[in-house]
Amino acid sequence: MDDQPKAEGEADKKIVHIYPLVKFSDMNDDVRAEAIELSITACEKYAQNYEHAAKAIKELMDKKFGTFWHVVVGEGFGYEVSYETKNILYLFFGGNLAIVLWKCS
Repeated sequence: MDDQPKAEGEADKKIVHIYPLVKFSDMNDDVRAEAIELSITACEKYAQNYEHAAKAIKELMDKKFGTFWHVVVGEGFGYEVSYETKNILYLFFGGNLAIVLWKCS
């Protein structure tokens, strides 16, 4: 057993995930992998501006998988959307940064 006293503040540490944590997706595996990679790249490039990150993700998804993609990047939001089947992805990256991508024509 670990009876050692913990350093001050050690118990208060938050776990920050540096890998993408997919909360919901019904995309095909190859499309999902590509969307995750595009999302991570854009969020790392535009870490200080979520609007630019969302725009970059949308433009890349439109080019690769056809038009009508929508993207939300941010912290502390809820969503309810109508989407085409097999075309939604909801994930977290870097802790509390959420990304939602969906296609709706």
